Amino acid sequence: MSNFVDECALNVRGGNGGAGCVSFRRESHTPMGGPDGGDGGAGGDVWLVADRNVASLLAFRDHPHRRATSGAHGSGRRRHGARGRDLEVAVPVGTQVKDRDGRVLADLVGPGDRWLAASGGVGGKGNARFLSNRRRAPSFAEQGEEGEERWIWLELKLLADVAIIGFPNVGKSTLISRISAARPRIGDYPFTTLEPQLGVVRMGSGSDTFEMVVADIPGLIEGAAEGRGLGHRFLRHVERARVLLVLCDLSPLAGLGPGEQEQVLLDELTRYEPELLDRPRLVVGSRADLAEPGALADWRGGPTVSAVTGAGVDGLLGSLRRLVEEARGDEGEPDGFVTLRPVPEGVRIVRHDDASFEVLGRAALRAVGLSTLEDPDALDEARRRLDRLGVDRALARAGARDGAVVHIGSFSFTYESADQLDLQPFDEATPRRRTSEEPGS
Repeated sequence: MSNFVDECALNVRGGNGGAGCVSFRRESHTPMGGPDGGDGGAGGDVWLVADRNVASLLAFRDHPHRRATSGAHGSGRRRHGARGRDLEVAVPVGTQVKDRDGRVLADLVGPGDRWLAASGGVGGKGNARFLSNRRRAPSFAEQGEEGEERWIWLELKLLADVAIIGFPNVGKSTLISRISAARPRIGDYPFTTLEPQLGVVRMGSGSDTFEMVVADIPGLIEGAAEGRGLGHRFLRHVERARVLLVLCDLSPLAGLGPGEQEQVLLDELTRYEPELLDRPRLVVGSRADLAEPGALADWRGGPTVSAVTGAGVDGLLGSLRRLVEEARGDEGEPDGFVTLRPVPEGVRIVRHDDASFEVLGRAALRAVGLSTLEDPDALDEARRRLDRLGVDRALARAGARDGAVVHIGSFSFTYESADQLDLQPFDEATPRRRTSEEPGS
């Protein structure tokens, strides 16, 4: 089983917020003390953090769930619950995050880049928070909010200075094993390499020391841009390379001539992403030790090398160093990484087939998220919150009439134009199908 995974699904969930406490001060000399319930702690957040020490997405293949801890509940004497611990999930540098629809949410291209994958729930307020001149003994508190949960898709696009591309069995793995400490599988058969390999090439010494990262991209074939031979998975790792090293097989064992190989490879790059042809590239004749004298004489593409004997390798590294240094100098300061957070959801009204209405939205659920709605003061607080959100106006625009049943979360109430809430039991056994949806205010 391969130890390199470059795409996977990940389920993230923030911690739930702790519930607020209903408590009253009761001491020997203060038998009728006021409310002193503490607030619940907020749930922890889930963060994705780019880490150089992580090479692939293997850790998520068999264990795709990541959870942050929940906040603690509040208690009496105004003691607030502890906040849940944030969870930092290490991912490789170059990881791209997408939603289910394929939209890019974040692109973690530098070490230490962070992205909030799932936010924790807000902690509930204790009854001490609801004390007012009119409400002297509030006997309700606020429930904690559930943490955000969703599925996301992770794709790894390797960050390398040089990407080696070529047909299968052209000598890419042999070359990277000679110029770096990487030890990919090498064999005399096509598609020996089934996963990208990274190698660090070190040149010079002292103040002239130079390092560059070289990626061995598994062999491309004609039709790779359309996905043939897992071409999409392989080509993805070429996108971020500064320099392209195109290897063309000069040996008589190649099915195509070196010129035809180069043309096919460039055509595949063009079909996949035309901008790749604007990158600096070096075309090299490979396996020169097996080439016939006539093939070497006819080769006009660039230098020739033999990774087996080492002929031409030093000159190749010098040329690559110059191209990489120029590419690094032209880049300037990094632009950072993409972070797209969804627009905060407002209040939405959905009408069901049974003529009832449902209020959707995080703010609406939090408005009725109290420890009890049977208490008149709690009901009045929920009514005040919903009115502030404009739920009554949104229901009127959606066509609600007096007596219509309105659902918010697990609660049901009767709509009246005079803004009176009549709490009713919620029947989970009754299915509701949505027939129309109206935006809120």
